[in-house]
Amino acid sequence: MKLLFYLCLLIVGIHSESYYYEHYQQGVRNQNQRGPENQYMLQQTVGKSVCQFACCFYKEISSLENNGNIFFSPLSISTAFAMLTLGARSDTLTQILRVLNFNPREISENDIHEGFRQLMQMLNRKNQELQLNMGNVLFVLDGLKPQDQFLYNLRNFYEGEVYPMNFKKADQAQVKINEYVAERTDGKIKDLINNLDPLTEILLISYIYFNAEWEKHFDPKYTKMDKFFMDGNKAVQVPMMFGMGLFKHGYDEQLSSTVLQMDYKGGASAFFILPDRGRMKKLEKKLSCERMLRWRTLVSKSSANVYLPKFTVYGKYNLKNVLYKMGIVDLFTDKADLSGITGQPQHRISQAIHKAVVKVDETGTEAAAATGMEIVPMSVPVTIKFDRPFLMIICMDNNIMFMGKIVDPLKKD
Repeated sequence: MKLLFYLCLLIVGIHSESYYYEHYQQGVRNQNQRGPENQYMLQQTVGKSVCQFACCFYKEISSLENNGNIFFSPLSISTAFAMLTLGARSDTLTQILRVLNFNPREISENDIHEGFRQLMQMLNRKNQELQLNMGNVLFVLDGLKPQDQFLYNLRNFYEGEVYPMNFKKADQAQVKINEYVAERTDGKIKDLINNLDPLTEILLISYIYFNAEWEKHFDPKYTKMDKFFMDGNKAVQVPMMFGMGLFKHGYDEQLSSTVLQMDYKGGASAFFILPDRGRMKKLEKKLSCERMLRWRTLVSKSSANVYLPKFTVYGKYNLKNVLYKMGIVDLFTDKADLSGITGQPQHRISQAIHKAVVKVDETGTEAAAATGMEIVPMSVPVTIKFDRPFLMIICMDNNIMFMGKIVDPLKKD
């Protein structure tokens, strides 16, 4: 079984009353002189904040989604808004940092950006067994040049790219932007932008692309149609995959949930969390970074029969509404202060959309799936059947890349 792709994009459109032109020269990345131990600490600090943001964002979304599917990338959202802090000032800056779970008294802005730089560098490292790319691009109105320092920091910390764009010819700009995104995402997203506002002057896109294969495959010949209970007794027929052998699993007593860890080739892992019947609300209420961190020591390899549905889940969120409720208020109003971008205070975020998709199914031939053999203890295997709503979390080195809830495996969009 292979994870075909995970994709997440954040779009932020910025409008303003007036700008001025500045000559931009690309700076050379400055070499950070920190020791390896301190570098790891910054990366770890940012990772913890991303995790805390993930839990808060999930709880906010789950209260709005009416028991539907949920899927998003807290890493992509956090990265994009951390980039905005390069140009945010006063209360706008304070609100963004607070919602991203950073305390300015405990970590400096420079260390926050340095931590994100290290995290992105670690995740983007070359790996022949999986594809993982994070990137950021700034489309800027023709003739409009943001401040040198902002663009330098954008490239230095976030490897951001900058492209001129004629937004006044909205249809042509939309085609070019969609072509750019399609190229960077291996053609998985072809029409990201619709109805582009011709008044847009700056467009920020943050994306993450992930493609990996399970270490332990599911053999397609064992996939059968079976019931998935979406809500109480309401059931749908879904293609249910089956695997038997040694799996990493355990039971979280405090969350009343079974935890299954599935590893990908290349170092990433997925956690599938199946609450006992009627305990989804309890799981969501008590979900925390501390609980998720414990799962790695909670699970152990033992014999199991695992049933997991094939599914494709999409998530699309208006971040303006969600983050406003979480505390980022000024950014979306005339009170916004993003003067660090162009030197002018008349900016506000007019559009913030987050899109994510996960598609999981079997890949490869029957022979390829059967090439590995494992010795299974002579004991009665436990049966783990994901035949009702469950959570899914994708991690790399304890960093949460994606998070979601599968309520209807058949719902496409």
